[in-house]
Amino acid sequence: MPREIKGIIISRLIILISIIAVPIVIFLIYYFADFNLWYSSDDLLTLVVIKILSPSIFSISWLFFLILFINRFVTTLDNFDKTISVVPSRLKFFYGINAIYILLVFIFPLITPIISILSFASMAWRLTTFRKKAWDEDSKVSFITRFMIVLSSIIPIFCAISVLPEYFNLASFLLNDIWLPILPYLFIISYSLFTALAIGTFILLFYNAGISEYEQFLIEPSKKRTFWNIKILEIFLFAFFLFLDLGNYEVISLFYLAGFIFIIITSIINFFQGKSKIKGFKSHLIGYIIAAIFIGSNVIFSTAEISGFLRFSSLMISAVLYVFVFFYTFFQVE
Repeated sequence: MPREIKGIIISRLIILISIIAVPIVIFLIYYFADFNLWYSSDDLLTLVVIKILSPSIFSISWLFFLILFINRFVTTLDNFDKTISVVPSRLKFFYGINAIYILLVFIFPLITPIISILSFASMAWRLTTFRKKAWDEDSKVSFITRFMIVLSSIIPIFCAISVLPEYFNLASFLLNDIWLPILPYLFIISYSLFTALAIGTFILLFYNAGISEYEQFLIEPSKKRTFWNIKILEIFLFAFFLFLDLGNYEVISLFYLAGFIFIIITSIINFFQGKSKIKGFKSHLIGYIIAAIFIGSNVIFSTAEISGFLRFSSLMISAVLYVFVFFYTFFQVE
């Protein structure tokens, strides 16, 4: 059942935001990235191809792709919670922030030229075959259709060839100018968010006798308790922890340690009591372990190398897990 907030279907809202945001992101990337044409040093040609033509073609391609598969994307988002059972529901936002960033920064720019070529070829196909009501096994593609597919693909192929050699610069730009500068702040936000959610989850154990309703699909969504008081508490704690960490107050280490302890206790209680009470209980043990490694690396290991490796690895693992499951769910939708 799709998630709703005051009658607004969340999955459809996300797709609508994506349709608006994707062209903006593409133009921003090509505006700020220092791209050069490998076959010309002419400033005007570089401006036209890099700053205007390529982002325009890529934006149109993504819009067509999103609209073409809009129902599949919506269904994918609706089924996502059920598919990614390894991650606790109350920590999905924590993992999702990292996954969205990895997707937008490292995967999205790399697959854009491919999406562009396929989208324009699909446009040509649909424009030249929309009158055909049915396709048999012996049906042949007309010469006009083939010609239009090739013709429509020329511009996106030209744009892809123009920017493809510069993708090494794009990777360097995204890594050095975007990823590395904000990585410390991403860690701080993640630590603060995780600790607030860990405390909220621990409190929920007392409400649900060791089994959080947030993590199980046991009752109808309309009958689930909302626990707004705990949600408000988590928001307050998140802002409070964020203030302490950004202000370099040493007491924040104690809160992070408490969050680490709470998440271990929560995972153990949920695992044993859940298994004993509910058949097929989803313990989410792997999701908790990844989260515990992430937060634990900041409060347990004194060696900077080990701590940095563990938190970066756990961050990447959670992001890759999310991205992989999203694409798996997308291709599995009927």
